[in-house]
Amino acid sequence: MIVLGFDTATQATVVGLRLADGSTLQASDDPAPEAHPGHATRLLAMSAELLAQAGIRWSALERIAVGIGPGRFTGLRVGIATARGLAQSLDIELTGVSSLQALALAAAAREPGRAILAVIDARRDEAFAAAYQPSVDFARTRRAGEPLPGEIELPRALGACQLQSIVEELEQRGSPPGQRWLAVGDGAVRFALQLAQAGVEVAAESSGLHAIDPVAVCELGASAASGGSTAQVLPDYRRSPDAALARERPVALGGAAS
Repeated sequence: MIVLGFDTATQATVVGLRLADGSTLQASDDPAPEAHPGHATRLLAMSAELLAQAGIRWSALERIAVGIGPGRFTGLRVGIATARGLAQSLDIELTGVSSLQALALAAAAREPGRAILAVIDARRDEAFAAAYQPSVDFARTRRAGEPLPGEIELPRALGACQLQSIVEELEQRGSPPGQRWLAVGDGAVRFALQLAQAGVEVAAESSGLHAIDPVAVCELGASAASGGSTAQVLPDYRRSPDAALARERPVALGGAAS
């Protein structure tokens, strides 16, 4: 199956192309932390570049796989809107892929036998996280966003203090006591001190394990269950956007509220 996969849940834009023989091509655009993400301007161009490298046309694609998060709100909207548009215009399948699962899959392949804690920076001094036992079968067929057996989802954004006790929370949710975790992702880098205090090992920044791997996005997309409409592929925000939070806050007129 020829799959174009991409993820825009983090600062980086990553694109992968899985060819019919199982080989893959990939590209990434990872601007500096203070720079504006290039999701809207780079995503389609990077996809076209990979197709050109492979010598195939857009019409050869059989499926689009897109990271659904959790992650940055604007990035997720750009990625999913682009994926929907491509799938509709090409009349091909679209599947959503957990960005945390993609992050963990690449780490598990590099570090076999390790329990993986995938952590994505949620901004606002928080992080999204999910834990994966060594026995997790990432190739298992599943629906978009469906947890895998052996995966422990943390369904909310965690603050720094909560990350300091994350091992205790994982044990409460069924992780074996004494399990040693390897943390990966831009959130693991940002909260390395808190994770270390929790007894979690954070992969070295030079390891390459902290970026979402577009090849993993393609592999998860290829093994996902087919079917469903493009409208069913939705972003996993896991919390309210900033604009919604602002609307929920009381506004004091003319000074302090009475």
